[in-house]
Amino acid sequence: MQLKKLISFSQIAFILLAMTMSSYGYSKTESSIQKLDRIIAVVDQDVITEKELQEKINSVISNLKNQKIEIPSESVLRKQVMERLIANSIQIQLALQTGLKINDANVDKTIERIAEKNKLNVVDFKKTLEKDGTNFYKFREEIRNEITIAQLKEREVDSKIVITDGEIDNFLNAQSKEIQDEYEVAHILIRVPEDVSPEKLEKLKSKAEEASKQIQSGKNFTQVSAVFSETPNALEGGGLGWKKSSDLPSLFVDALKKIEVGLLTPILRSPNGFHILKLINKKGSSAPLIVEQTHVRHILIKLSEVTSENEGREKLMGIKERLENGIKFEDMAKQYSEDPSSNNGGDLGWINPGDTVPEFEKTMKQLNANQISNPIKTPFGWHLIQVLERRSQDMSKESARIQARQQIKMRKSEEAYQDWLQELRDRSFVELRLEDNF
Repeated sequence: MQLKKLISFSQIAFILLAMTMSSYGYSKTESSIQKLDRIIAVVDQDVITEKELQEKINSVISNLKNQKIEIPSESVLRKQVMERLIANSIQIQLALQTGLKINDANVDKTIERIAEKNKLNVVDFKKTLEKDGTNFYKFREEIRNEITIAQLKEREVDSKIVITDGEIDNFLNAQSKEIQDEYEVAHILIRVPEDVSPEKLEKLKSKAEEASKQIQSGKNFTQVSAVFSETPNALEGGGLGWKKSSDLPSLFVDALKKIEVGLLTPILRSPNGFHILKLINKKGSSAPLIVEQTHVRHILIKLSEVTSENEGREKLMGIKERLENGIKFEDMAKQYSEDPSSNNGGDLGWINPGDTVPEFEKTMKQLNANQISNPIKTPFGWHLIQVLERRSQDMSKESARIQARQQIKMRKSEEAYQDWLQELRDRSFVELRLEDNF
């Protein structure tokens, strides 16, 4: 994806004139005639040259070889690469026409991340690229184009995708039929006859309670099973192995869901007796996702042409001093904070890890309950942060819905993007100038 300068009709005419003059020749020997780069496609106000096409084909072939993927036939490969160049050209032009520009800082940060992934600094990464025959300037512009196209896709396609709660419910229901929780369980059974007397039932219940008590006091489950249990494999510890939730009684599954690995269920009563289960291991979709949440509030002073960094920080230092002298945080937030949360006294509610920018989260984690931070700077401005309380929250259901939404969006996004690209292609002027016309 190479960002090309728009070529005016006068420039195209000059190229065509040069090609014509070279065909008649300034020299009589063919070996001295330098072949000019041909324009092989006109895409709206842009052009694609033969050199660009061949460079991109070479790059694709190299990538396929590195991944040990079979290379398509030359005609198929040329057609696919050509269509990709056309699609990229159309999108880049649309981005420029609608004011979408990627600044140098964003490009530099992306290249830094790529270099870090390759365990190199930017200088060494540049040297490695050039050693491999890749022009760093071209690489840099390709990165800019990739970012541009990604942001264009987000603006024109992804932001317009609608996902309903019903779609998420259907997705999760379908997924639950395919993916079940699995439990590795050991089992002790104290059998109860059908016509048992109340006195006998009480004795059997006491037996089960004694077995559970011995295990909880530290005795080995296998030993207790050998003494108390009436399952066929009681002497071996009563292990059931790995069982899908659908292969276990709902009585067992409901109890197992509520305990952590290594613990015992309460004594369970079924028609055939008293049961004690030990959860040895667990895997599957319903493993709890425990998240440490923080209830936090803040006061934000944004930076602008009117408010400098020093002024923003000094203003917050003054506010903090007043807070330490007894002024209510919510009153200061309502009066001074430039964040929408100011209406709620700066209260941001319960925050999950990753919900805020790194600078904010790092400071928030270091605060004790009711402690107020010193002014800290984020991309949004200067903040005073106060942690109100913390809690551990099971976010399994919320996480499952978030993941379902992401997967549905990815599927819809790809379909919508291809449709949008085709519409864009149909509306654009594309003239192919190759002999085979693809």
